[in-house]
Amino acid sequence: MTDQIVLAPPSAEWLRDARRARALSLATLVWLGVESVLGIAAGVGAHSVALIGWGVSALVEAAASLIVVWRFTGARTGSAHAEERARRAVAVSFWILAPYLVLHVAHDLDAGHRAVPSLLGIAVTAASVVGMPFLGTAKRRLGARLHSAATAGEGTQNLLCALLAAGVLAGIALNSAGWWWVDPAMAVLLAAVAVREGLRAWRGHSCCH
Repeated sequence: MTDQIVLAPPSAEWLRDARRARALSLATLVWLGVESVLGIAAGVGAHSVALIGWGVSALVEAAASLIVVWRFTGARTGSAHAEERARRAVAVSFWILAPYLVLHVAHDLDAGHRAVPSLLGIAVTAASVVGMPFLGTAKRRLGARLHSAATAGEGTQNLLCALLAAGVLAGIALNSAGWWWVDPAMAVLLAAVAVREGLRAWRGHSCCH
């Protein structure tokens, strides 16, 4: 019943933006499903903890996309409580990733695994570098117009995905030059950024910053 409490009578423009946010999240789910499978497969084949972590992070982003779809479906579209719950759920989705990455880095370092070049990894991360900024920017703008930190937080995850994909690409290149430590360092950086952005989303800062 609490999901029926509304923020304010929504305007036609607001409802149109809400539909756009839901449509973008649905499209992102398809993208991330493919990205995750290919990223993890490439990471396992290349012994790349950063590439595996990046592939797993796509699943976390997919969870955020599902949350936004839930947020803007049916009576929840204009609900203050639904927005609050979605915002906090997106924050938690950031935090799920961090401990996994740290443990995976520790395991790979202990086992002596070193990342090797991966053509599949290069292709899938390059596609993310090109495409994700468009999705992330659009969602953050919609989040600001809708006053939805959940939508903006999902957009932030998409932008982080692109930045971290660029970092993974750099790690693959530098590893071939003997800088093997760049790959696990990128994974740890991803974990730290996820914790920070989770805190921002929990506090509702993702909408405007």
